[in-house]
Amino acid sequence: MRVLKISAIILCLIAVAAAAVPALACDQRDLGRATLAPNDGWASIDTGTTGGADAAPEQVYTVTNRQELVAALNDGVYPPPSSTPSSTPKIIYVDGTIDVNVDDNNQPLTCEDYYQDGYTLEDFLATYDPAVWGLENPSGLLEDARVASQKAQEARVRIRVGSNTTIVGSGRGARILGAWFDLRGSSGSPRSNIIIRNITFQDTYDCFPKWRPTDGELGSWNALYDSISLRYTEHVWIDHNTFRDRETADEKMPNYFNVLYQVHDGLLDITNESDLVTVSWNRFEDHDKVMLIGSSDSATADRGKLRVTLHHNLFDDLGQRTPRVRYGQVHVYNNYYKIQRNPIYAYSWGVGIESATYAENNFFKTDRSVTSDQFIAVYKGTAIYETGTFVNRRPVDVLAAYNEVNDPALSGDVGWEPTLFINLQPTWTVPYAVERGAGPFNSHRH
Repeated sequence: MRVLKISAIILCLIAVAAAAVPALACDQRDLGRATLAPNDGWASIDTGTTGGADAAPEQVYTVTNRQELVAALNDGVYPPPSSTPSSTPKIIYVDGTIDVNVDDNNQPLTCEDYYQDGYTLEDFLATYDPAVWGLENPSGLLEDARVASQKAQEARVRIRVGSNTTIVGSGRGARILGAWFDLRGSSGSPRSNIIIRNITFQDTYDCFPKWRPTDGELGSWNALYDSISLRYTEHVWIDHNTFRDRETADEKMPNYFNVLYQVHDGLLDITNESDLVTVSWNRFEDHDKVMLIGSSDSATADRGKLRVTLHHNLFDDLGQRTPRVRYGQVHVYNNYYKIQRNPIYAYSWGVGIESATYAENNFFKTDRSVTSDQFIAVYKGTAIYETGTFVNRRPVDVLAAYNEVNDPALSGDVGWEPTLFINLQPTWTVPYAVERGAGPFNSHRH
């Protein structure tokens, strides 16, 4: 790990003195010191979101591998002295590709390297085949060994992020492979003030998904780990990242017990009393379950929280949950949805219990296999406000389309109206703006 002795801003000022770049470019180039603009979504309210912008020089790091990343999150100490990451203001620049499925010498670890207590996938499949085991959940020594193996992988891929932290890609090649960024406080002591920008999160996968033979018609494999998850966390800005699967994409996975061996969970989940989050200018690609806002129907402590803004994100080749909402007041505007030749598409906006989604000026590009009434799915919710939606460059009343073919109908009254936004673009401009600006490497433009 290299502590930055001279920050990017100083280097930029030297260039200004030499008339190589305009002075304004200095603020644009040092993404580590950038803060969320006033009025830019729910995360801008009250104290705003500044991340590690106030970090002292000794708390500014450039990291190139897993060990350096974990150390930077813990005041430069590895292994961490406790499971609670540091809350001291810090800036972490990600340089190049970091794979977290590695040992402490940065050597790659395969799923087999995590096997514990005699576990093998082949033995698991032979033992718990429904034709042999029946429809009871797996139990016994081999299931215990699967859990132990899962814990061994979790110890490598779970990256705990503390308060007052900025993590930002330092260039075009900033990628983090296989990681679960766990932003987690507690009900009485939430994490807060975190910024994550300009990084490609790729192939977060669970080597040891749980088999549940009665989950669905044929059973299902249930994986752990989101690329980023928020629990008991507030004031978070997730901006100009890409989230995607490549080497572990679903189409590359086998079927076991006649169903997909699913090694993925969500991409970005916001649950357990988390609050005041802005998710902007990201690309979400090639995944099934994307964004869950609200943990369960019974989590009534989420009432009054889960306030989230989603704007100028690309949702491309996805299955569902863009987002699925319980309880929260969620502003979904100027996002671009691409749904074409997508056999796994289920829905875009999930209307969960007591949810209050306010969707405006979003653009959908679809083929003939998808109709606008399919954009909404209901999970015990009763209302969604929707306006200004375009489908293939034509205005469409999505709520009316849903209500026309579903009973009971949804209300359009969600009981609130957003005020925290900077620029609500006309819908017809959204595809160009999002395709050009979303994802890493474009943060200086906005």
